[in-house]
Amino acid sequence: MLGKRSHLVTVLSAGALGVSVLAGCNASSSDSDGGGEGGDTASGPSLILITPEPVGVNPFLQLAVDGVEQAAEDAGGEARIFESQDPTNIQQQVDAAIADAPDVLAVVGFEFGDSVAAAATANPEQQFLFVDACTADEFDNVTCAVFREHEGVYLAGVEAGLLSQSGQVGAVVALDTPQIRRFSDPFGAGAQSVKPEIAFTPLYVGGNSPFNDPARAKEQALSLVARGVDSMMAAAAAGNLGVFDAAKDGSFQAFGVDVNQCPGAPGLVVDNVIKEVDVVTADSIATILAGDGGGLKSYGLEEGGVTLTGLQEGVAESECLIADHPDVIAQVESVRDQIVAGEVTVDDPAEG
Repeated sequence: MLGKRSHLVTVLSAGALGVSVLAGCNASSSDSDGGGEGGDTASGPSLILITPEPVGVNPFLQLAVDGVEQAAEDAGGEARIFESQDPTNIQQQVDAAIADAPDVLAVVGFEFGDSVAAAATANPEQQFLFVDACTADEFDNVTCAVFREHEGVYLAGVEAGLLSQSGQVGAVVALDTPQIRRFSDPFGAGAQSVKPEIAFTPLYVGGNSPFNDPARAKEQALSLVARGVDSMMAAAAAGNLGVFDAAKDGSFQAFGVDVNQCPGAPGLVVDNVIKEVDVVTADSIATILAGDGGGLKSYGLEEGGVTLTGLQEGVAESECLIADHPDVIAQVESVRDQIVAGEVTVDDPAEG
C-alpha cells in the first residue's frame, strides 16, 4: 500500500473513518485499529466492509480490505470487515450492517448488485460504496467505483503475443460472464493485435467455487497446455495458485492479476494486471465522508487505476519475467499511450 497514492491520478483525497462493533453476525469479521492512544475511536466516523466470500488468499478481496484498513489508519479510526461465507450469506450480512448504521457501508464485488439496490431504496440516509460494480439504477446514496480492467488485460495480451513461441495463447478465468470476460477476451485481442495469426482459447473454472478452486483451475490450465498454449492469463482469484502450479513444468508462462503475483511463483509469471483497489477504496470513502458521494467513477489506464507491473517503477525488482524484455515493455508503453489518447479502443465485453 505504501507509495501507491502517488501513482493514482484522482480528484479524491484521503479521509478518516472508524466503525462500531457489530454483534450477532454469523460470518467471520475482523477489526482494524488504526491508532489513537488507547484505541479510542468514539469520535470518528464508522465503516463496515462486506466481502462476498471469505478473503482467504483472494488477492482482489485483500486489496479491498487493505484500502479500508489504510483509511482507518489515516484517520486514527477503526474498521470492521465482514466476510460472507458464500453468496447465500450476503443478504444477511447487508441487513446486519445496516442495523449497525455505519457512516459508510462498503461492499466489493458484483454479487451485491441486488442487495445494495434494495438497501439503498429502503435506507436513503445510509451511504454505500460499491467497489468493482454498480447498481442498475442510480441512487444518491450509492457511490460506485469501477475499473476498466479490460484495458490492462489487453496490454498483457500484447505482451503475450510478442512473447509466444507456439502461436497459441489462452486464459483460465473464473466465470463465463460478460463482466468476468474482461479478463479473457481482451487478452486474446491484445495478442492478435500484434500477431493476427495467433489462436486464443479461454477456459472458465465455473462450479460451486469459481473464485476459490485451485484444483479445477489447474485442470483447465493443463487442458490449455495440451492444445499448445504457451502464454496464459490467470484470472481465477485463489484459483491462480492452481494455474501457477501447472506452470512449474515449464510448458507455459502465466500472467497474474490484481497484485504482483511474481514473487509467489518465481520464474513462472510474465506480468500482472494491477488494479489499485486499495487506493480507490480508501479515497472513495474519503469522498463520501466529505459529502461528495454518489454517482459512478471509472478507473482505467488514464486515471492510474489499472496498469501492469511491467509499467510500474521498480519492475527490475518485481521478480516478473517481463523485466528481462525491455523491448517488449517499450512496445507496451506505446500501446498504453495510444489507448489513453483514444487512438486505440479496447472493446469492453461487459458492454456487449
